[in-house]
Amino acid sequence: MSHSRRAFLQSATALAAASLTASSSAFSDPSAHGDAAPSLNQFGYGDVELLEGPLQEQFETNHAFYRDLDEDSLLKPFRQRAGLPAPGEDMGGWYSWAPLGDLDKPGDNGFAPCHSFGQYLSALARDYAATGDKSTQEKVHRIVRNFAPAISSHFWDDHRFPAYTYDKISIGLLDAHQFAGAPGALAALDKTLDSVSTRLPSGGISRAEQYARPHKDESFCWDEPYTLPENFFLAWKRGAGDRYRDLAIRFLADDWYWNPLAAGENVLPGKHAYSHVNAMSSAMQAYLVLGSEKHLRAAKNGFDFVRTTQSFATGGWGPDEDFREPGIGEIGESLTKTHSSFETPCGSYAHFKITRYLLRATRDSRYGDSMERVLYNCILGVKPIKKDGHGFYYSDYNQDGSKFYHPYKWHCCTGTFSQITADYGISAYFHDDRGIYVNLYVPSKVTWTHGHDRVTLTQMTIYPHVPSTQIVVTAEKASSFPIYLRIPSWAGPKTRVTVNGKQESIAIEPGKFASIARTWKNNDRIEIEFDMPTTLEPVDPQHPALMAAVHGPLALFAVGDIPPSVSRSDLSSVAQTAHGSSDWRTATGAVTMRPFTAIQDERYRLYQKLETA
Repeated sequence: MSHSRRAFLQSATALAAASLTASSSAFSDPSAHGDAAPSLNQFGYGDVELLEGPLQEQFETNHAFYRDLDEDSLLKPFRQRAGLPAPGEDMGGWYSWAPLGDLDKPGDNGFAPCHSFGQYLSALARDYAATGDKSTQEKVHRIVRNFAPAISSHFWDDHRFPAYTYDKISIGLLDAHQFAGAPGALAALDKTLDSVSTRLPSGGISRAEQYARPHKDESFCWDEPYTLPENFFLAWKRGAGDRYRDLAIRFLADDWYWNPLAAGENVLPGKHAYSHVNAMSSAMQAYLVLGSEKHLRAAKNGFDFVRTTQSFATGGWGPDEDFREPGIGEIGESLTKTHSSFETPCGSYAHFKITRYLLRATRDSRYGDSMERVLYNCILGVKPIKKDGHGFYYSDYNQDGSKFYHPYKWHCCTGTFSQITADYGISAYFHDDRGIYVNLYVPSKVTWTHGHDRVTLTQMTIYPHVPSTQIVVTAEKASSFPIYLRIPSWAGPKTRVTVNGKQESIAIEPGKFASIARTWKNNDRIEIEFDMPTTLEPVDPQHPALMAAVHGPLALFAVGDIPPSVSRSDLSSVAQTAHGSSDWRTATGAVTMRPFTAIQDERYRLYQKLETA
């Protein structure tokens, strides 16, 4: 995002909260040797069922909301440009057409017409795959059937974001084909690509390169062609044809992004945060399809830079949607300069995707640790979208923070919010040929076919509010395989695992998966008791006195009458007021704290100033 667009969004937030340059990114990697199979496999959407709890509630709320979207309204901007009858109400906000000069006007400003259409379609297809709800499948089929005649080259006239919007349409059609069996989805994908192809640049050019091209105004320089390879590769893998693989290679941003990241150079500062994390999933697809170790290395290094140099205690990142220069205190300074701390649904969606990819490729459980921070401290605390399209956009880590709705309707986060809740189930468990990996400790049920045997794990928990979980095995007959349990990096030495009430003598190493290999029988019960410490984490090295209290994976926010400073010992003493409670207090009672999910409309503060000695 450019500074002007950020200023545009920040001004809105303040109201709510108080020449063609050819890319040199042609694929070239001597380490590439063909496709690379991931070490771990994802379960299908229908293999995992969320059980009663906050994830299920958020998933079902979103499923119902997006299933009720008016189809004529969704299709209206496409039909208008195609010269077809266009019934239905304008959705307004970012979604509908408006004169280009309306960018900074509140209301129906037409910032990115139909930008989120494909994400709503994608989420509905995934929701159907997870639930088997026939009305959802029928809706997906109708949308695809009516979209195909409505997409035309005229749709892209004066569109600021052809690459971004095409990318979202493509994943919608691909998921409609893959998960909902929509007839004609791949044909519609071909037609969409044909309609937009002359509007795409020569490759995955950077924002700086976009500014060097002729443009009507600055907003036309904010497109995201560097994110395209992921879905181009997926299109090829799902049978759309070889041209999609060729395009994926053409749009890899090797020269300015993947090559330096692979070499260990941190090129994130100054870049738009969400889209450049989202692009890391393109590097992972290059690894999986082409066998490119360079792109795997680039994704690992890039994500590590995000985690170690850009992240808040919540796991969120990118104040004002920008990555910051490390080592000069810009993250800490943002606590008094902005209320736009983390682009939450978009950033969480990108975060979940890249951590799933990296976990599957490496079996490194620390990617699961990072995912769960974002789950409990960011996306799970998002306010639900309103019927008129107003949605939650930014988490606010300002020293005077609050939860608020963005004033513009149908913004980008209404698209990713629909997708990430659909992906909760596939993020919780993985498997290989031998066994099951438990990644997230959430109320859920996963079913796995091991050889000819069906095995189900049912997990019951209110983790992390209570530091334990119970997993019950249901097996048609006794079956031998390992179950791998993610032991978080923060886990203390008293963490223990029991099976049927007897403590297991297995290696429990924080930051690793613990393996329990045995012959499992019906109704075997695993229980994990986590030693969950409270630690204090500084916002950055340049502000060592600004600390967040973090209990296990759970960041705690001060609420109510917040003192200007607190002693280190008192902040470290924070504890639940009752077993499993969402209310916490320090030993002196000076500070009351809550996790993000428990905060409603009250003011809050994430980072507390420590008293000096």
